[in-house]
Amino acid sequence: MALREIIRIDEELCDGCGDCVPACEEGAIVIENGKARLVADRLCDGMGACIGHCPVGAITIIREEAEEFDPQAVEQHLALLGGSPARSARLPSLDEPIAPDAPAPAAAAATTGCPGAATRVLEQPASAAGTPRRASALRQWPVQLRLLSPAAPFFRDADLVLAADCAAFAMPRFHADVLDGRALAIACPKLDADIEDYVDRLAAIIDQGGVRSIHVLVMEVPCCRGLYGLAVEAARRAARDVPVTAAVAGIDGEMRS
Repeated sequence: MALREIIRIDEELCDGCGDCVPACEEGAIVIENGKARLVADRLCDGMGACIGHCPVGAITIIREEAEEFDPQAVEQHLALLGGSPARSARLPSLDEPIAPDAPAPAAAAATTGCPGAATRVLEQPASAAGTPRRASALRQWPVQLRLLSPAAPFFRDADLVLAADCAAFAMPRFHADVLDGRALAIACPKLDADIEDYVDRLAAIIDQGGVRSIHVLVMEVPCCRGLYGLAVEAARRAARDVPVTAAVAGIDGEMRS
């Protein structure tokens, strides 16, 4: 034990919003039972990067007897988590404005040689009057962001949905309410490696593909907000100016916003 600075979370003030979670480089904060909690003293460096992300002032830095900060324990902890949200996606929050004034990045690589990644345009037949429309609204293949060719023909003048991997499974009407008439890219900002590649590829889709808008669908869990952040950053880097909007889906399948 040592006398040192460490964060303190006031559970009475904490509303469980989760904004502090992706702000912690060490992955030392989790949401449990609707409240933010410090996983272990040895994972907190006491720098307080999370403080500015708490909208209700529930996090402060105090000086008290605590376990010494242990970088090795942090690395082991992050390995179990698959990387911290802060390290894997240092990206803006949902309300950060877009400034599309940066030069366009180098063209992202095309798809891999895997047959399953071959670009395809899927023709969905129009529904006859009085008959139910086909359940699938998917207009393309592939859908995973890393596999998408920025110059794929289905991006031209399309509205693009950038959806969290989990969204289509949580939402029973994902195809009808979200995807219908739009192109699709899916990604997970917490589990997927190399978020920077995602940003570059999405910026190339804006510039080379010619999409006219990006609509981001995230799940209500805090770590999912990084998906919106990477879209904002891609729009900032792209030479073309496209609007980026966002919506939040609940794990019960209902839209939150």
